[in-house]
Amino acid sequence: MKKFSTLLIFLLMLGLSSSAQEISKEMPQGFDEERTGIATGKIDTISYASKTVGNTRKALIYTPPGFSKEKKYPVLYLLHGIGGDEKEWLKGANPQVILDNLYAENRLQSMLVVMPNGRAMKNDRAEGNIFAPDKIEAFSRFESDLLNDLIPFIEKNYPVLTDRENRAIAGLSMGGGQSLNFGLGNLDKFAWVGAFSAAPNTKEPEVLLPNPQEAKEKLELLFISCGDKDDLINVSQRTHNYLFQKGVPHIYYLEPGGHDFKVWKNGLYMFSQFLFKPVDESSFSEYTVLGTPASTNIRSADYPQILPDNRVSFRINAPEAKKVQIDLGKKYDMEKDSSGAWTVTTDSIGQGFHYYSLVIDDVAVADPASETFYGMGRMASGIEIPSREGEFYALKDVPHGDVRIKRYFSEVTNSWRRMYVYAPPGYDASNEDYPVLYLLHGGGEDERGWSTQGRADLILDNLIAENKAEPMLVVMMDGNLGSRNSFQQSLQTFEQELKQAVIPFVENNYRVAPGAENRALAGLSMGGLQTLYAGIRNTDLFSHLGVFSSGWFTDNPELTRPEYAFMKENAAKINNNLKSFWIAMGDEEDIAYNNNKAMMAKFDEMGIKYDYSEYPGGHTWPVWRHNLYSFAPLLFK
Repeated sequence: MKKFSTLLIFLLMLGLSSSAQEISKEMPQGFDEERTGIATGKIDTISYASKTVGNTRKALIYTPPGFSKEKKYPVLYLLHGIGGDEKEWLKGANPQVILDNLYAENRLQSMLVVMPNGRAMKNDRAEGNIFAPDKIEAFSRFESDLLNDLIPFIEKNYPVLTDRENRAIAGLSMGGGQSLNFGLGNLDKFAWVGAFSAAPNTKEPEVLLPNPQEAKEKLELLFISCGDKDDLINVSQRTHNYLFQKGVPHIYYLEPGGHDFKVWKNGLYMFSQFLFKPVDESSFSEYTVLGTPASTNIRSADYPQILPDNRVSFRINAPEAKKVQIDLGKKYDMEKDSSGAWTVTTDSIGQGFHYYSLVIDDVAVADPASETFYGMGRMASGIEIPSREGEFYALKDVPHGDVRIKRYFSEVTNSWRRMYVYAPPGYDASNEDYPVLYLLHGGGEDERGWSTQGRADLILDNLIAENKAEPMLVVMMDGNLGSRNSFQQSLQTFEQELKQAVIPFVENNYRVAPGAENRALAGLSMGGLQTLYAGIRNTDLFSHLGVFSSGWFTDNPELTRPEYAFMKENAAKINNNLKSFWIAMGDEEDIAYNNNKAMMAKFDEMGIKYDYSEYPGGHTWPVWRHNLYSFAPLLFK
């Protein structure tokens, strides 16, 4: 980002100790009430000629305590909402009192604050139907009035600094949308942009900021705030999500409240303290009261909440409990308040999907506020942490396939069983035959894992839409088979189930392209071992094998030795038949890492050809999602 010159920083540090002060996270109660014995600023009404509207328009201007025409000041343009006018801030928020009190505590850089009428039409009063099309259009037209009429008037008639680094824009509701639209749309004019409860007039993020890199370079601060009970919070959320994905530094500030002046006063209190001083981007994630409810919460559940730095806040009502913890791989002790609610905020959690448990008096249970997932051998809670690398599994406006639940009778197990089948976009309308990827889950999971925790359908939808992967069926079967006491026996039963029940059922019920060249087998962890066993022994059935976070056990030679012997004896056949043998791991955090490394060393000794990929992370779904994203484009070319 463009920063202040050395001279300007020196002058700021010389004149203001406030630039080094910590900014409070929330406006103290009573801070909008007048204090005695402090210097105060002044509010005046100004009139300016508007060529945009074709008449003379009015605005309010606040000049700070000690205002002098001999000094030049930066300017904040502060915009109102759809039902207000240039006096809305004055009537509803006492902005001059908030600013005066901040100056009294030496927390503000001296600035002018201009409060215009953002309804750029000849009758600019909030009368009649304020949602009428012509009045909505007038808010958009105000961009021209602001840039071409009001700002030139201020800069001609007041002692102000005229460069973009000394110009800020912020507003509430409709004015918040205007601030984002005009500020981000004119980065050559504004370096500081604030939106408090931005309204639906806010442009879609891709239109609002088509060049994120320019914003990174030019913006000093982008501040977005909203109340957690505001019905318009989705506008702020979608803008934040886009900025997060594009890596644009910003403050996303959530607080208890609705679409009201409590929130907007706090927005002014917070935003104004940052203005026209050096800023520390690394601290932006600290400035919020609340986090965003996780997307994996049940409908309308406020907690768990994800904070901007990926810490997670949990709140559980259990007044009779003696001890409550959150288990996210690491256990966090919760503290009980007087109402019987237990709370804790975790360390920063890695991006993507994670299982977790609520532990009440040493009993692990699912969090009633979270969706549950079959994992760890039981129903467990799960939390989705936003990821900048998660675009490949995001829900996008592309053609979508669907996941079908199919039940079939297996003569291998003499029981009814279930599989999930992903059919790609256009499958039902097509007469084509499709290749098939048989995709296997890990231990403690079942056929639901890749569809729910893994988001396999969205990964394939996005790859196919980008022409990075061939349209294919994906069959997600239940791999929990065989003896609990003998893994060797369970692998044999799995092979039988796959060959004698699953593949015949799929090929009898779906339009499937024939031959090994149109079949792939892949799996994670336990499913990776099943792939190694059944795939390697049946390279006449599969031309592609994918092994994710898995490897033959180094401490179980009784199981492992026969597999290596088979591969050594059939190395030429394996190399000849497989078009791709793709092995992927997390990094050293992955519990299968050492087994995998030892296995690949054995493959090298035997001359078995394979490709290896490593992705940062442990034995977790973020790694396996990326494995599928990387493996699927290799198939059926």
